[in-house]
Amino acid sequence: MCGIVGLHLRNPDLYPRLGELLSGMLGEMQDRGADSAGIAVYGNPTWAPAGHACVSLLELDVDPAAAATALGAVVGAPVAAQYVDNTLVVSADVATDDLLAAARTTYPTALVAGFGNDLTVLKGVGAPRDLAASWDLASASGWQGVGHTRMATESAVTPAGAHPYAVGPEQCLVHNGSFSNHATIRRELRAQGVEFDSENDTEVGARFVAHQLAQGRDVETALKEVCATFDGFYTLVVSNRDSFAVVRDAIACKPAVIAGTADWVAMASEYRALAHLPGVENARIWEPEPEVVYAWTR
Repeated sequence: MCGIVGLHLRNPDLYPRLGELLSGMLGEMQDRGADSAGIAVYGNPTWAPAGHACVSLLELDVDPAAAATALGAVVGAPVAAQYVDNTLVVSADVATDDLLAAARTTYPTALVAGFGNDLTVLKGVGAPRDLAASWDLASASGWQGVGHTRMATESAVTPAGAHPYAVGPEQCLVHNGSFSNHATIRRELRAQGVEFDSENDTEVGARFVAHQLAQGRDVETALKEVCATFDGFYTLVVSNRDSFAVVRDAIACKPAVIAGTADWVAMASEYRALAHLPGVENARIWEPEPEVVYAWTR
């Protein structure tokens, strides 16, 4: 089943409340998927200082001070490192590619959960409300966030199988549904040199979108290619540092609702995840049409 949420803040006065609002949205989706969860937060300076490259690492057991020293020696600049529950978040005022390469070289067995300027990705196994509390999500600030609660159907319940899938710079994808032809598309992408971290069908969608964007296509075109290429039932949210977009398959059997005001745009699998947002009583609320790409830019 799974539950997905996304919140794009238009009013900077609400930035300090991003985590509070996103935490409430995620918690409301717990009964759609209680085995694991994840979030992507854009703009929380506690985790990712403004304008700094940030890499989120899972499946790693290392002292954060030692990690900061080791990575700083590679990139030639000071590195900050901290654990947020089980995720080691490292940041530095360097190019994202340089910090990412240093992390992969220094800790080759770690799982890269996300990377990019101002972006932090946290994923874990367990009930979404418990995970949100362990991350202290309610205290996070920022301008945009997406989240996912998972009911596993396609792969193991592990951090690697949890969403979001953040496989391109500052890009994230969350998914409710199932891609029936993911194995074929995975083979085609691997033949083009794309590497995978899991057997999850959602990762195939994320790698496909990232591959499209890396070739210069915009998000709308990439998501239209998803609709043309993937079989199955799905609602997707794709985000980058400055925007997020929503698309559903041709049958649109997976639930989704979008709401918007002058202060924010939000989406969720069910309206109850939006009911606590400020001013929702005056929002425009609608169900996205099949295969129509809805996108908003900061």
